[in-house]
Amino acid sequence: MTTVAIVYFSGYGHTKKLAEAVQQGAADNGANVKLYAISQEGDLPESDFEEIGKADAIIYGSPTYMAGPAWQFKKFADATSKIWFMRQWQNKVAAGFTNSASANGDKGQTLNYLFTLAQQHGQIWVGLGLLPSNTKAHSSADINWSGGSIGVMAISPSDASPEEAPHKGDLEAAKALGKRVTEIATKLK
Repeated sequence: MTTVAIVYFSGYGHTKKLAEAVQQGAADNGANVKLYAISQEGDLPESDFEEIGKADAIIYGSPTYMAGPAWQFKKFADATSKIWFMRQWQNKVAAGFTNSASANGDKGQTLNYLFTLAQQHGQIWVGLGLLPSNTKAHSSADINWSGGSIGVMAISPSDASPEEAPHKGDLEAAKALGKRVTEIATKLK
């Protein structure tokens, strides 16, 4: 069975909701999936790093704050330097997702950070693989309304609770990402 680790930080609950949608998409496609939530202090237990290292795929998630990932996620990324040095995540499948209050919110910067982290580890990046829903007939209820390709770029308005956002289309894109990562990791396994 293909195993997928989803490592994420969520400041207000919106990114957690995305992580759960990615998890559902991967599980619906037959993967054994586990969520690893980075704490408000930017920490993960040492045993989590060991478990993550056993996964076939690692999916990264962070909200976009000030044109990049949250500092808590960066602390996690810095903590992977020994793993990087030993090439322990080499050739594992990787992907990413992010979320911000604005339609753009410089989310591409965060996804590029996650992509670069995966490339430093020698991982195989999987993009979203969906066309954007970019006609007048489309709305935030449609899959990939944000038009992401490198990963999921969700919108959660600043005054929306996690029960209200991310929008349905963003959650469907997150499920599609989990499914696609599982398909590719299974083929490469």
